Amino acid sequence: MIIDIKELNEFEEIIDYKFNNIEILEKSLTHSSYSNEDKSYNKVNNERLEFLGDAVLSITVSRFIFDKFPEYPEGDLTKLRSQVVCEDTLSLVAVNLNLGKYLLLGKGEEASGGRERKSILADAVEAVIAAIYIDGGYRKAESFVLKNLTEYIQLAVRGKIISDFKSYLQEYYQSKFQSCKIRYIVTKEEGPDHEKLFHVEALVNKVVVGRGTGKSKKLAEQDAAKNALKAEGQLNG
Repeated sequence: MIIDIKELNEFEEIIDYKFNNIEILEKSLTHSSYSNEDKSYNKVNNERLEFLGDAVLSITVSRFIFDKFPEYPEGDLTKLRSQVVCEDTLSLVAVNLNLGKYLLLGKGEEASGGRERKSILADAVEAVIAAIYIDGGYRKAESFVLKNLTEYIQLAVRGKIISDFKSYLQEYYQSKFQSCKIRYIVTKEEGPDHEKLFHVEALVNKVVVGRGTGKSKKLAEQDAAKNALKAEGQLNG
């Protein structure tokens, strides 16, 4: 076991799933950069799980939108699925779950900001889906997928495809006001340098519209924007 068991248990609470085999969860959080650097780890990483998770994700979303939108022809269903099952959306799911905190990364990847890289986060979400599928079966994996992606399906249907919460918040307020200025202010930093937590407020024309926290300023800003959108009824609570 490389990842601290307490951290794995913490992540289990976040995703609301308790693993029978905790090692498969650890594997799903292990990036290839880590296994390539640590030869003793025998090149075990989450790449194969990504492959399986992608398939589980696709069939789950396909079945959901097939049942939910019986009036949609094949072309519309395909377009909707592609808008939801994509790197941008999955990386947002990862941010919601604070998944980046729990990844095993190589030193180089860590230093270059891998914990916030969209491709790494999106792939890890797929690996976690596969891990749940293998450990608990399809229904458990389906539950995880729908719990975390249904709001994005609803946004896609409404034509609100977003690549990040800050961009969506900017677009939302620009549509409401002729002139608006959005700023993000760090109100508090706590914890040691290697485990720092940032608290951020999102302000629109000097009015606080959302607050957020994160392991980096970028993540805290995304969280503040997401909470502002929830307060405005643009995202499900």
